Amino acid sequence: MSGPSFHYIRATEIGDAVAACVKPGATYLAGGTDLLQLWKTRLAAPRDVIDISRLPLADIFVDDSTLVLGALARLSEVAAHPDVTARHPLICAAILASASGQIRNQATIGGNLLQRTRCPYFRDRGLACNKHDPGSGCGARHGENRQAALFGGSAGCVATHASDLAVALAALDAEIVVASATGERRLALEDLYPLPGATTAPDSSLAAGDMITAIHVRDASRFAARSTYLKIRDRASFEFAVVSVAAALRIEDGVITEVRLAAGGVAPLPWRLRPSEAALVGRVPTEQAFVAAAELAIEGASPLENNAFKIPLLRNAVIRALQTVGGQS
Repeated sequence: MSGPSFHYIRATEIGDAVAACVKPGATYLAGGTDLLQLWKTRLAAPRDVIDISRLPLADIFVDDSTLVLGALARLSEVAAHPDVTARHPLICAAILASASGQIRNQATIGGNLLQRTRCPYFRDRGLACNKHDPGSGCGARHGENRQAALFGGSAGCVATHASDLAVALAALDAEIVVASATGERRLALEDLYPLPGATTAPDSSLAAGDMITAIHVRDASRFAARSTYLKIRDRASFEFAVVSVAAALRIEDGVITEVRLAAGGVAPLPWRLRPSEAALVGRVPTEQAFVAAAELAIEGASPLENNAFKIPLLRNAVIRALQTVGGQS
């Protein structure tokens, strides 16, 4: 049985692509590793497909100490780039913990940040989910919720965000550049992901036609020697995080002077652990300090019936990540 027809457009200019994608039912196609899965299962049914894969948005370079990642750069290209491996090993580690080598060769940086949740209630069109049917409810709240959020969820949605890369970029205070019908703007990566409401659960704050064109990471090379991405998952490869932690420290004269911590698998967006960060600044990197920071990381957690195990898992993951980056160099 053939599927519904659609209109294919191969974009040659950013402005033309944005203008075409403003129309209802239009979507961008880049690497296609998420969109095509959704399309096959009828969770996406685009009427207009704007292929942006040939736009000149794949460059990777450093501009005045800021790392610039073109949104169409492939994950594997970014992870292997010498500027990224030398200055931002946290980004490399997060990418290499993602998916499989074949998918990393195809998937783009921008698409990875916009991939949709792996919550089983979203991925099955026949189940209640406010993401694909606003107002239908969140089946996960009282159903299968082992992978659900501990933080930031609502009555309308407890799904977690799937991207490993987004967790690392959030920890590094990355910004994204967005092209739209009204011009270009920048926003913090964290602002890309709104929290869910009572009956709706938007995937991003982008409007129709908005296109991520680049990601900027201001000079974070000071963390290069002490950064790690710890991903805990149900199997060793090609699996999404149950809990993950991106950690980066700067230590001077035996004292922690700067900290970045973000968690994945626990919220609808990359979850910055700012109370833990604040508690570590000015401290000597000891086990006691790391444990105290980890206790702050789990404050305010709201577990459901089947995911309370994530609380001690997150606590222990924070400790382990801090031990990794805070040891003697």
